[in-house]
Amino acid sequence: MERKLSSRQMQMIALGGTIGVGLFMGAKSTIAWTGPSVLLAYGIAGIFLYLIMRALGEMLYDNPISGSFSQFAAEYMHPVFGYLTAWSNIFQWVVVGISEMIAIGTYMQFWWPSIPSWVPGIIAIVFLCIANLISVSTFGELEYWFALIKVVTIIAMIAVGLVIIVLGFNGVGPTGISQLWSHGFFTGGIKGFFFALSIVFASYQGIELIGVTAGEAENPKQTLVKAIQDTIGRILIFYIGSIFVMLSIYPWDKIANIGSPFVETFSQVGITAAASIINFVVLTAALSGSNSAIYSSSRMSYLLAQQGQLPDRYNKINRHGVPYISVISIATGILLGVLLNVILPLLYSGANQIFVYVYSSSVLPGMVPWFIIIVSELRFRKQHPEKLVNHPFQMPFAPYSNYLTLIVLFITLIFMFFNSDTRIPLLVGVVFLAFMTILYFVKFNKRDHK
Repeated sequence: MERKLSSRQMQMIALGGTIGVGLFMGAKSTIAWTGPSVLLAYGIAGIFLYLIMRALGEMLYDNPISGSFSQFAAEYMHPVFGYLTAWSNIFQWVVVGISEMIAIGTYMQFWWPSIPSWVPGIIAIVFLCIANLISVSTFGELEYWFALIKVVTIIAMIAVGLVIIVLGFNGVGPTGISQLWSHGFFTGGIKGFFFALSIVFASYQGIELIGVTAGEAENPKQTLVKAIQDTIGRILIFYIGSIFVMLSIYPWDKIANIGSPFVETFSQVGITAAASIINFVVLTAALSGSNSAIYSSSRMSYLLAQQGQLPDRYNKINRHGVPYISVISIATGILLGVLLNVILPLLYSGANQIFVYVYSSSVLPGMVPWFIIIVSELRFRKQHPEKLVNHPFQMPFAPYSNYLTLIVLFITLIFMFFNSDTRIPLLVGVVFLAFMTILYFVKFNKRDHK
């Protein structure tokens, strides 16, 4: 594979993988559970995600490889953890890709209500598959512009919201920020706060994508350090800034009834095309998620094939340095998921509920790389203390920050189990991980330890 991802592309890939439909459409559920204290949840989650990325950055600075955290898991922990991490990443991103493709059909019906919802999804997946086959720089350029559209929209929403908060506009007086506490702050108590925290953590999933791109980055050491340092701060500003504006303008208990807060905020200053603009933005967000899904999953498939854990054909590289069999296989898997979403409900009335569980079940596999990164970094430090001498990008406050991060992630999973909305998806994720663990020990453990 070829190092063709530039610094600007790397930063936008990290941003684009994390800022998505979850912010534009999904913030309502977390606000409903915990009210304005959701700002605190995003801040706490952001701090621990920064520590996870710093742990990854410490190892990547020494060894910038593609599919990094999976290889680190195999090297510093046990090959089964490398196997689990790769498959968790594939599972998470394929599920994300399917859900984003289905969402694209819904978004397109906003403009063309009569079009079958599956048609735009199929067109989009074919387009993204071709783009990923051309070269890694084509993937990077697409992701750059997809992410830029989201970032510009969020900045505009924050700017417009601050004008309404401070000055008022279009007949609406200055709202101030008193609504952050006048209707309650911790409205769901500690339980509601931790329920929201689990979804907030899930909304950050994809930030580790920067570790997958490491093997195809130009000047990887400098690029990775800058991308990790800049991205976390920007994500915190975008998430906390936009939700701060929402909660200042609209009482938290009314947000569930106003449609999209982004649409309403732009509408208040007389932008009549607000609904169309936001629909276009969430459409590009869905394309961005699917683009990342094809890229990340195909690189993990390639890595598994290199280690003899997938058939050798997944090793094949085209003249542009792209593992084309892996790209086509992942795109086909996403396409089949979209078609099953259309066909199964016609055959079985409960199929829609199954899909909801499967989509939600990506949360636990999506967190597996984070656990792996934190533990691998502890082992890396223990095995290679000499590499930490004059290391310019060390994990802050290690090893105590590692242990604290692991504790917070475990507490989040515990509260996911006690929340009836997230319990079954969590258990589906547990079953998936258990099945893949058994499969590894049956098929590959003896071979890997010869």
